[in-house]
Amino acid sequence: MSPSRAGDFMTCPLLYRFRVIDRLPERPSAAAARGTLVHAVLERLFDLPRAGRTAEAAVEMLAPEWERLLEAEPELAELFAEGDAGEAERAEWLGQARRMVERYFTLEDPRRLEPAERELFVETVLESGLKLRGYIDRVDVAPSGDVRIVDYKTGTAPRADFEARALFQMKFYALVLWRLRGRVPRLLQLMYLGNGEVLRYEPDEADLRATQRKVEALWQAIRRAMDTGEWRPRRGRLCDWCDHRELCPEFGGTPPPLPVAGGGERSAAELVEEPAGAARERDDL
Repeated sequence: MSPSRAGDFMTCPLLYRFRVIDRLPERPSAAAARGTLVHAVLERLFDLPRAGRTAEAAVEMLAPEWERLLEAEPELAELFAEGDAGEAERAEWLGQARRMVERYFTLEDPRRLEPAERELFVETVLESGLKLRGYIDRVDVAPSGDVRIVDYKTGTAPRADFEARALFQMKFYALVLWRLRGRVPRLLQLMYLGNGEVLRYEPDEADLRATQRKVEALWQAIRRAMDTGEWRPRRGRLCDWCDHRELCPEFGGTPPPLPVAGGGERSAAELVEEPAGAARERDDL
């Protein structure tokens, strides 16, 4: 299970089914692509010598990184229409990405940092047999050995009553790192580039044990849905952006038949695997 898989199920069990079991196609998202672009720039920023890690240098990376993304995922070109209107839309989209990159420099000075890890893939197996995995944007390690987990978000900071949901992803990563390295991370830091706010949290062992119990409870709920075939929709604010409304009973639709044994049914192990690139896009949203 990855944080995005867990997030899908918590948002809407039927959405989890559409994405994981049915693997229905989804349209490219301008917001997700912008998040991927900004993350790529901030990752590569630390390839530069300390003195060269400036806002101007980061902004100059946007165009070549966008070309790199287009080469890897040509379908992203469909985000913008052809002609002058599409060109204007793309320019505004890039302008938003530029402002997010510039805003990052108001939150910290990368010339004073030397991350221990960037885009770190982590994976561990719980005693129950459930495999946890994910990609961490950045891991900083102090001379004392204290660990800080950093995640960039291209949205805006959540209201106070939604902070726990936002921190779940970070506690998930902290749990995996704790199990791998035997030390509870000292600080979890979410950097919201949409409005320039930073959310910080200091976890302890009790937090991470509670996170493990929550993750295992989620997986048991997923297994029950697999056994019963009941993937209940959960209507909410995100329905307005869902690609699968036409198939959702909440909007008068009918889901496709579930895959059957011998006809493409996926094993439990396959249902927790994260397709390449999917974690970055959905976690960022």
